[in-house]
Amino acid sequence: MTESEELTMFPERMRALRMGRGLTLEQLAQELNEMNVSYNQKKNTRSQLSKWECGVNTPTYLDIRQLAEFFDVSTDYLCGRAIRKVDLVETLASSADVCFGVQKLDTKEKGKLYDLIKGFLKGRKERGLRGPVEENGDMQLNLENFDEEDDRC
Repeated sequence: MTESEELTMFPERMRALRMGRGLTLEQLAQELNEMNVSYNQKKNTRSQLSKWECGVNTPTYLDIRQLAEFFDVSTDYLCGRAIRKVDLVETLASSADVCFGVQKLDTKEKGKLYDLIKGFLKGRKERGLRGPVEENGDMQLNLENFDEEDDRC
């Protein structure tokens, strides 16, 4: 990912995180203003947040830090740094919180997800299939037709 692509990621990620929580810009501004943080005392406004989401203005480091804390993501993620590798076995087996969107998975659900992935990979191997792969070898994930309410496999 180039530096210019990373710069365009912040507005997209901020908007996705806000909408994932079901918040309007006004509500997000209010929530941020109610946070008890010592490092950022300025008040946020709907207009200011809108300009960040549209890429018109860029937030300060302290603003990004506060947003990352509010959404419980890293500043690297919020700023567009790509996630290079996630070991799902380690993540699902650990005591770490695992979320799908805004829904936190409990231990039983993490186990079921592990079993589903393991079964999927076994079936793919038996059929001799490979998933779509980019030039760098990373899997592509297409969620265009994904529906959270649809739990068909």
